Order: sequence, then structure tokens, then C-alpha cells
Amino acid sequence: MDGKAAPNGVATIEDRILRITGYYGYYPGYSSQKSASRSSVIQCKPGGNCPSRHRGMTRQLSPLSVAEDSAAPILELQNRSPSGICRHSRVERQSRSGDYCLHTESSSQEAEGQTRCQSCTSTFLKLIWRFLIILSVSSSWVGTTQFVKITFETFDCPFFMTWFSTNWNIMIFPIYYSGHLATAQEKQSPIKKFRECSRIFGEDGLTLKLFLKRTAPFSILWTLTNYLYLLALKKLTATDVSALFCCNKAFVFLLSWIVLKDRFMGARIVAAIMAITGIVMMAYADGFQGDSIIGVAYAVGSASTSALYKVLFKMFLGSANFGEAAHFVSTLGFFNFIFISITPIILYFTKVEYWYPFSAVPWGYLCGVAGLWLAFNILVNVGVVLTYPILISIGTVLSVPGNAAVDLLKHKMIFSVVRLGATIIICMGFLLMLLPEEWDEITLRFINSLKEKKSEDHAEDMTESSVHTRSRSRANGTVSIPLA
Repeated sequence: MDGKAAPNGVATIEDRILRITGYYGYYPGYSSQKSASRSSVIQCKPGGNCPSRHRGMTRQLSPLSVAEDSAAPILELQNRSPSGICRHSRVERQSRSGDYCLHTESSSQEAEGQTRCQSCTSTFLKLIWRFLIILSVSSSWVGTTQFVKITFETFDCPFFMTWFSTNWNIMIFPIYYSGHLATAQEKQSPIKKFRECSRIFGEDGLTLKLFLKRTAPFSILWTLTNYLYLLALKKLTATDVSALFCCNKAFVFLLSWIVLKDRFMGARIVAAIMAITGIVMMAYADGFQGDSIIGVAYAVGSASTSALYKVLFKMFLGSANFGEAAHFVSTLGFFNFIFISITPIILYFTKVEYWYPFSAVPWGYLCGVAGLWLAFNILVNVGVVLTYPILISIGTVLSVPGNAAVDLLKHKMIFSVVRLGATIIICMGFLLMLLPEEWDEITLRFINSLKEKKSEDHAEDMTESSVHTRSRSRANGTVSIPLA
């Protein structure tokens, strides 16, 4: 081909290619005109004057520029062909779908992050609430014990203090009803709420017969528990009395096992033995004589009557919600005010508990003891309903180190080795009592889960090591073939 026209009207191979491919810019003589335009491009000599009409087209000819010129129509053809247009639209659709997927993934990740943050916040608030319940129960019981010790310095009337503090239980149901008015959406009248909560005594509610039959024994047990506790505080330190009172958990288990036919548990039998051991060691601390043995007897008696109160409550009344428990405790306070008020009067005139003049009574300390005792009773009932009962038990046992800290720092008490050992043994037995009934099954499941997790981790480590070994062998040009 020398650039002349061929018989079929096609000048060059380029015209043939353009005609066959159907390039829309093709017309006869296209290649001749393009070659003419190429020949019109001149090469300027250094220092020479180039024509102005070719200034925009002037360039140095090189093999690269020729290749670019020959490839330009093919590139333009690819960009303007229908397949090229579809390719561009498909790429655009893929980019749009990719952007949508990225946006969806980012939105889901943000929602998941917000949900996780909310769950963490709620878990943290629950932990704070439970910690505050434990701290409040422990602090109220420590404060009650220490206030009693301070009051005994100027007012030695334990039964009057018990009677005065028990009368404050009348306020528990009004406090509960105030909380009901503040939080409930459907508010009830006081009489309707009182009748609803009085179902703890039976379907007929609270009658005079049930009031005397059910309230009298529990009121007597309540008064005996608190009265013996105060008598023990006159003989022993607050730390010893609070530690001995923790034995009521072991007594509750023994009575429930005998009376209520509860499930036998070896761990709780061990805890009961530890409690009895601690009691004996506490009594032996001063040689089984003097005020020490009497104080230990008072404290153990208080723990025993407390355990009997709980077992009889479970036997005759069963479980109760917060409203029913508040109603029952307020009923006890009302019974105490009506029927037991005669007892401190008799003790006053017989000069067993005598005070004179009336202004000599430390009403501030008495109100402090009664207020803290009331707070402890409310926290126990509220905590059992709103949280786990185990938290209330933990708060009670934490009163032992709390009283020990106060006795050590304020009263400069020196604890003997025997008393310290007895306190630790009783507290360990109390904590052992808190184990659930299925603790052995839970422990076995936990151990099995740990073993399965270790086996899975070991299998993953073996898989990763085999993968690394194969990759290293392939990199070295060898392949490991397992034997059949």
C-alpha cells in the first residue's frame, strides 16, 4: 500500500478496518484526509520561525507519536461503542450499590454500637444499685449496733428501747403507700391498698381472730430477738454480737431441714458445724465464765428466735411481696403498741428498768436507734423484692468487719486470737450457707465448659500450626503428603 486509491474504493488498511467495524465517524477518503493532515505537520528547526497557522499543531515526530495516532481511533471506538457504554453504566451501578452497602453496614454498626453502649450502661447501673443496697444494709445495721452501745452509757433500759423501736414499724406501710402514690400509674385508695395487702393473712383479709392468732406469736418472737440482742450488747463487744447473730442462717437451715423437710445439703451441714464451732470458741475466749458466757448465750438466743421467726413465717404465711411484708411488719408494730406497752410500765414500777426524771431520757439516741432499725427493716424488705436475697445476706455479714473497724478505731479494742478466729469461722460458715441448692451441678457445668473451651483453643492452635507448616513447606518447594 503506497497511499493510492484501490479498485474497491478503499484507500488504506485503516479505511478497511473502520468500514468493517462500523465506526460512525468514517466516510470515504477519511484516511487520505488524515494522512494529508499528518503531512501538513512540519518539524521546526531549532531557532527557525514556524508558521503561525500550524502553531497549534506543531510537534516533533517520533515513533511514540505515530503509535498514539494509530491507536486513537480504536480507543475512541471502544469508548463510544454500545458495549463500552454498558460497561460504564454497569461500573456506575456497581459503585452506587457499593456505596449503599457501605452506608447500610455503617448504619448497622452504629446501631449495634449504641445497643452495646446501652446494655453496658444498664449493667453498670444495676451493679451500682446492688452495691448501694449492700452498703446501705451493712451501714444501717452497724449504725444501729453502735448507737445502742452509746445509748447504754447513759440509759440502761434494753426492753424500753426494744419497745420504743418496734413501735416505729407502724410507719412502714405508710411509707410503702407513699412510694406507691409516687411511682404507680394506676393509684389506689389507702383502704383498697390495705385490703389488697392484707391477703397475706388469708382470702378474707385481716380479721380480729387472725390478728390475735397470727400476729401475737410473731410479735413475741420479734420482741425477744431484739431484746436478747440488746442484752448481748451489754455483755460483749459489737463485733462479737454481730458475728454470733450471723449464726441464725445456720439455725434457719437446721429448722427448715427438720420442720419444713427441705433438701439436705452437705455444704450447709458443714456451715452449721462451723457456726457451732465459732460459738464454742467465742464462749471459750474468757474461760466459760463471767459476762462472756452470758453474752454468748444472749446472742445465740437472739439468733435462734430470729431463725424460728423466719421458719414459722415461711410455714404459715409463705412468700410475700413488698406490700404484704410492709403490711405485716406494720401490724406487728401496732400489736406491740397495744398489747406489749404494759410490759415497760411494769418494769418501770418494779424498778427493773427505772429512769427519773423524765427529761433524763436520751430521746435523741433513742430516736437514732429506732430510725436506723426502721431503715434496716425497710431495706431488708425492699432489697429482697428489688434485688436478690443473697445481697441482703452479704450486707448483714459485712456488718461484722464494719463493727470491728469501729471498735478498733473508736473504742481501741484489742481482739484476742481466739475471738478473731471464732469470728472468721462464723463468717465463713455464713458465706457457705449462701451457696445455692444446685451449687454442685453448677460447678460441674462450669468445669466442663472450661475443659471444652480449652480443647477448642487447642484444636485451633493445632490448625493454625499445620497451616503455617504447609505454607512454609510450599514456600520451600516441598509439599507434605499425609500417609494413608
